[in-house]
Amino acid sequence: MNTPGGSGRSGAAAPGPPALAAWFDCSAGVAGDMLLGALLEAGAPLDAVRRAVDAVVPGAVRVRVERVVRGGLSATKAHVDTEESPAHRTWRDIRALLTDAVLPEPVRERSLAVFARLARAEAAVHAMPAEDVHFHEVGALDAIADVVGVCAAVDALRITSVTATPPALGSGRVRAAHGHLPVPAPAVLRLLADAGAPASSGGLDFEAATPTGVALLLSLCDGWGALPPLRLLAAGSGAGTRDLPAVPNVVRVVLGTPTAGPAGAAVPAQEVVVSANVDDLDPRVWPHVLTRLLQAGAADAWLTPILMKKGRPAHTLSALCAPPVLEAVRETITAETSTIGTREHRVEKHALEREFTDVDLDGVRVRVKVARHRGRAVNVQPEYEDVAGAADRLGIPVKTALARSVAAAEAVAGEERGEPWRT
Repeated sequence: MNTPGGSGRSGAAAPGPPALAAWFDCSAGVAGDMLLGALLEAGAPLDAVRRAVDAVVPGAVRVRVERVVRGGLSATKAHVDTEESPAHRTWRDIRALLTDAVLPEPVRERSLAVFARLARAEAAVHAMPAEDVHFHEVGALDAIADVVGVCAAVDALRITSVTATPPALGSGRVRAAHGHLPVPAPAVLRLLADAGAPASSGGLDFEAATPTGVALLLSLCDGWGALPPLRLLAAGSGAGTRDLPAVPNVVRVVLGTPTAGPAGAAVPAQEVVVSANVDDLDPRVWPHVLTRLLQAGAADAWLTPILMKKGRPAHTLSALCAPPVLEAVRETITAETSTIGTREHRVEKHALEREFTDVDLDGVRVRVKVARHRGRAVNVQPEYEDVAGAADRLGIPVKTALARSVAAAEAVAGEERGEPWRT
């Protein structure tokens, strides 16, 4: 993706790359290799995918691509060539491989999240501890390559948000390591139920969705539905193994930058508010709890003073997060507080477009967040940590550094593309 050029103003750096959204069409089902093929066709660099996979299973896997036709449509088939037979690996084994590998941190975290979902689903289906789950097909080298490859492709493309159609699951029966299983497979249903995600058979009479594909989709997606308003930049189709007569066996991806909706409003994102009432936690712990929630991926976290039964003073802890990090946020609340349960409700988040730029404060760079409404800059806010650091380096009060940073940022916002400030 190209980075937009700067405004040319002295003391300001070019803004960061615009937010890139992805939309997946899973109306014909979803599998790991189909997602990977779609992202590669849409522009993800194959070298980045290969490096990430080789970091986890060195020399054991080679990813290659092939142009094929599925149902009359041209698509990219991602092949994973292995040098050994698929092994039965436990969640503990796979976690160790991912933890020890030299990977970009977002790739590692998302890959771990995908396999954690799979482990919990398989554990529930087979009534055993998640640590001891043998993944069978999921633990094979090709599935590890699919998961890590998709996560590396998303990271390389700098995708910041993902939506998808509810996946078609299919129907019938399929042969697996445990014998013949009904379709949708039990693990697929458990994955979707745990996430509260939508799905349907799609009117298909075959296994259209694999556990690996569904786990990847759930870990990537912020919301579900039709193609959102985007300024389209690229598209790709990833092929499944078989060429089916009933439907083109492909997953499609569309990449673009979010645009305003029909009424000019920002496109809403589906997020979750997780909350818990706590009346028996040392208040000195709360700042640490809020920090840990943000580290777990929450977009925001806050406390509300309340009065509980029998006049007990307490707090409601709340966290706003996207569905892919919901479980991590929930587990953080459980681990870091004394609550014995959480409540959750879905919300629509209307976020303004935002980007980062830099201003120069006597030779010290300060990052500034610029928020836009319908393309016009309506708010600028310097990053406080940068302002405080600049104040220390320059030997001036923080309030002075803050005022000067805001003034410089407002000047940049007002002059960029000739747009007036707050008009």
